Formats: sequence, structure tokens, C-alpha cells
Amino acid sequence: MKRSTVRRPTEAAAIRAASRSARPLPSVPALMAALLDANERRDREGVQLAAHRVVRASAPEVGE
Repeated sequence: MKRSTVRRPTEAAAIRAASRSARPLPSVPALMAALLDANERRDREGVQLAAHRVVRASAPEVGE
């Protein structure tokens, strides 16, 4: 049986709208506190997310 994906036009519209709007990042000290908190809780995904956001907030030209 062949499966086909269902197109969701609202999903594409949401992605376009999100990419058009600027989302300010929290301050580096707040992100570092979140990083330390995630590390204490042994939340690997939280550590990775917070670390990436710290880099992006401290050097906005990275990844662009």
C-alpha cells in the first residue's frame, strides 16, 4: 500500500511567518544560568540547547 503525505498549508504559512519575524534572545547571563541549571539536572538536551543559545546571543554573526 502506497502512503502519501498530507500537505498542510498552515504549517508552511507558520514557518514563513516565523522566519520573517525577529526573535530577540535572552541575555547571556540568563542563558548561562539556564545552562548551569540544565547541567545540574543532568538534562542533556537542555544543556545543548542552552549552550547553542549562549553562542548565538554572544556572537550573532555565527551561523548566518
